[in-house]
Amino acid sequence: MRLFLDCEFTRLSAAAKLISLALVAEDGREFYVELLDSWREEDCSDFVVEVVLPQLWGGSNAQPIIKARSALFDFLASFDEVLEIVTDAPQYDWELFIELVYDDGKWPRNVRNYPTDATTLDATSDGVPLPHHALLDARIIASMFTESNPKKG
Repeated sequence: MRLFLDCEFTRLSAAAKLISLALVAEDGREFYVELLDSWREEDCSDFVVEVVLPQLWGGSNAQPIIKARSALFDFLASFDEVLEIVTDAPQYDWELFIELVYDDGKWPRNVRNYPTDATTLDATSDGVPLPHHALLDARIIASMFTESNPKKG
């Protein structure tokens, strides 16, 4: 099963800090979380402050990193098959995914430990411009590689 990953983070640099993370599965299941305690506005580039931060949903989506990690593990464990994580930005999104999911030497048993670069796959559509919101972007990326991608709210 492919899961399409997208992240929003503080800046395009090695010092990037995770703001939000989304996964959209081929079967339409979704995971979305915004981190409360892993970044500060001062860490963010002007672009992130102007475009990304205003789009955050907050509410129950916003969680401390420990709760977010647990919720991510639970989501990944809900799949019986081996999971292939697909991202269009492995140099950022995959690294930030690892930071959230890898904890105290534990890796989810059903997740491959390397990403698939979406830019190397044959897309079934061109998609639309990404709005820079992790879940909305992950949905668009997923729709580019699946024949039909049911959306769950």
